[in-house]
Amino acid sequence: MTKSLPIFILVFFAQFAFAQRGGIKPVPLKNVKTTQGFWHDRVDLARAVTVPHALHQCEESGRLDNFAVAGGLKKGVFKGARFDDSDVFKVVEGASYVLQNQYDPKLDKYLDSLITLFAAAQEPDGYLYTIRTINKDTTGSYDWIAGPYRYSFENGSHELYNVGHLYEAAVAHYEATGKKNLLNVAIKNADHLVKTIGPKPGQMVVVPGHEETELALIRLYRVTGKKEYLDLSKFFIDMRGRSDKRTLFLDEHKLGPAYFQDQVPFVRQREAVGHAVRAQYLYTSVADLLTLRPDPKDEAAVDAIWNDATHRKQYVTGGMGAREDGEAFDKPYILPNDNAYAETCAAIANMLWNHKMYLRTGEAKYMDVFERVLYNGFLGGMGVKGNTFFYVNPMSSNGKNDFNKGSGAVRHEWFGTACCPTNVSRFLPSMPGYMYATQGNALVVNLFGDTKANITLPATAVQISQQTQYPWQGNIRIQVDPEKSGAFPLHIRIPGWATGQAIPGDLYSYEDKLAKPVTVQINGKKADAAIENGYLKLNRTWKKGDVVELVLDMPVRRVISNEKLTANKGKVAIERGPVLYCAEGHDNGGKALSIRMSGTQEFTPAYQKEMLGGINVLKSKEQNITLIPYYAWANRGANEMQIWFDRQ
Repeated sequence: MTKSLPIFILVFFAQFAFAQRGGIKPVPLKNVKTTQGFWHDRVDLARAVTVPHALHQCEESGRLDNFAVAGGLKKGVFKGARFDDSDVFKVVEGASYVLQNQYDPKLDKYLDSLITLFAAAQEPDGYLYTIRTINKDTTGSYDWIAGPYRYSFENGSHELYNVGHLYEAAVAHYEATGKKNLLNVAIKNADHLVKTIGPKPGQMVVVPGHEETELALIRLYRVTGKKEYLDLSKFFIDMRGRSDKRTLFLDEHKLGPAYFQDQVPFVRQREAVGHAVRAQYLYTSVADLLTLRPDPKDEAAVDAIWNDATHRKQYVTGGMGAREDGEAFDKPYILPNDNAYAETCAAIANMLWNHKMYLRTGEAKYMDVFERVLYNGFLGGMGVKGNTFFYVNPMSSNGKNDFNKGSGAVRHEWFGTACCPTNVSRFLPSMPGYMYATQGNALVVNLFGDTKANITLPATAVQISQQTQYPWQGNIRIQVDPEKSGAFPLHIRIPGWATGQAIPGDLYSYEDKLAKPVTVQINGKKADAAIENGYLKLNRTWKKGDVVELVLDMPVRRVISNEKLTANKGKVAIERGPVLYCAEGHDNGGKALSIRMSGTQEFTPAYQKEMLGGINVLKSKEQNITLIPYYAWANRGANEMQIWFDRQ
């Protein structure tokens, strides 16, 4: 116990500082348990299928062997690509969330065995990058290169990207188990970075080519309280646009500095540019850092970039990054449908970014975007059985164009570049941790699903539970059980779709913006349903057994695009609640691309329990059209699909 005391003291002070300056805090994952229904099924799928599948693939592909070889525990050569270490760390992070959801001693023991490999592969000064340790300093081919010395090829090497995912895994594992074996590996590496990189004489000036370390250092700070981790994250952000990184990677692949968000200093950036995943990880770290260290210049930059990305460059699914070339953002309103890129990792990055923007501001619009991505762009990246994936997510498919790393019409169990399956593996079991927050003395409900959460407010400890058929129905029952009766605000986010707004901004809108009033009852009696800044705010003295019943009207909506988005000119998409729908050939006589919508087309929802994991389908007697949720397509073999329908 004596040896463990210092880190717990640091954790207390770090959390205290965050609580004082951040204002809004997410309720920790370990305090939120799914009980049944939509998200319970998917969190359990992560435990039973997705995470074990990803761990097995890491074993089979040699990703785990690389750590054993680097650590001298096994003879062999490096297998795979320079960024493969990150895949292992991401799955360990996901497995740690599984342990927080439901403890499993076998999984706990297995993770300890992996951590032994990581520790063995780590060099004495804390450096950890298996390709360099195995291959030594080299100037070999692009896929194998480690560079002539450490961090010399950072914009292509993924040295810092990999260890960023190590830090996130270490924090998740520590929070799950209380053990510091992986946390110590992460701290040793982070301390090495602090000594090696920075503005001091004798230190290197290095800017991560694939952002991730910036946000991970902040997360590591929150557990350790080590201010130097925040300082290094800020250094990485501030050095963008100031470093000299014109290397082999740029020359060979004709990528300009904007690809790395390195074209100008961050405070002068106003548009979302370059590689969409890298970019959004950078924007996530800036938004997170601002909750701890407010900076008007950084705030102005990240707000302007968010407006650009959300209002001009986002797919209706919430997907980001229209271009296959560079996996990048395109120019405003360039969002093609048949060859859309919209990488699954970019959808996850979009959620992470918007959640941090919410924690910084408390504005509901960020959680509106989060929810759109969650039910469409993110879930669309994984198969309904939990062990197949898309790398990219088109808005339409001819059923044959298996393009872009195997994602045009067919889902795959794994990819050579496996960032998307492993990213799904880490996000899916963490999802309940995004549902609730506290803001001062207020308890905030941001997402809906059957859960029980234990939350500590300044006034009292509270257990809150939800019962709902969301996203298929708009009835939500919330029971509030404070430890002792007391007054505190309960804020419930009312999604934009429920008030007639498809998405913040004017990129997408509903043809019929009319919305029925939200109805609210407390203990069976009608209550005032005034909505302020996207939240229903109920401030009263709560006692055990109090029940709030919320009804959100869920009409079938016709979505149209801003006229500047010419790819969707004359087209409509169909939504109901937070779920975007598509036509798939399987349900429509093998044809989806030829379906047109009349101005009077009406759809009726019907729940199909045994279909594609349990879904609401939309059926129209006119033309005999059946629509399914976009996220559920391509689970029954290759077939035509489309989201945007020409009008008759």
